[in-house]
Amino acid sequence: MNSTTVRNLLVRGMLAGLAAGVLALVVAYLLGEPQVDAAIAFEEAHSHEHEMEVVSRGLQSTAGLATGVLVYGVALGGIAALAFCFALGRIGRFGARATAALLSAAALLSVYVVPFLKYPANPPSVGDPDTIGKRTTLYFLMMLLGVLLAVAATLLGRRLAPRLGNWNATVAAVVGFAAAIGLAYAFLPAVNEVPAGFSATLLWQFRLSALAVQLVLWAAFGLVFGHLAERVLQAPREAPTAEAAPVTS
Repeated sequence: MNSTTVRNLLVRGMLAGLAAGVLALVVAYLLGEPQVDAAIAFEEAHSHEHEMEVVSRGLQSTAGLATGVLVYGVALGGIAALAFCFALGRIGRFGARATAALLSAAALLSVYVVPFLKYPANPPSVGDPDTIGKRTTLYFLMMLLGVLLAVAATLLGRRLAPRLGNWNATVAAVVGFAAAIGLAYAFLPAVNEVPAGFSATLLWQFRLSALAVQLVLWAAFGLVFGHLAERVLQAPREAPTAEAAPVTS
């Protein structure tokens, strides 16, 4: 794959990430923001300290939310496009659409679902401010483990395929991935800082909405980028200009 094709795929990955970010923004605003408002109301009702609001809640839930989600989508789209360039043809005989879909599913699983199941998202007022550094470190450590173990499982499946066949090798790789993730869950410390009296329903709804945002983001990216990448890879190359034949009298 030449540099021009990689550059074109990178640009389309960022555009696909932007489009996916718009859809994820709608989901975040409709499903997530009401839960955030309810969590803030709980915090204000149970807190005796009143801090000055530097950025208004209205700005946070509109321009702030849009900026964060769209920049996140564009950045992940670019990274995923580069990963697509590396993965195409190396994970099996899949076309552009199938490779993009598999890559999106793998990214959703390893980048978000794996750390989410151990350290799920929390709304405002949940979590001790003094432990935010520790919680952030643990979350990104779990994310890194998810990505590395997903890559290792893919390589393991490819190495086992000639001996076990594609199906059995895939099953063995998935089982190995799940076992390694289970060990990580068992050895990494748990974090439970939900304040007393906080609504379990609200916490559950917030976490579901956070998961829905990521699901929409990666599903939309996989579909849009797969279509754009296929068009780039199937674009006819410019035929070389033929030399003019000598004129005979």
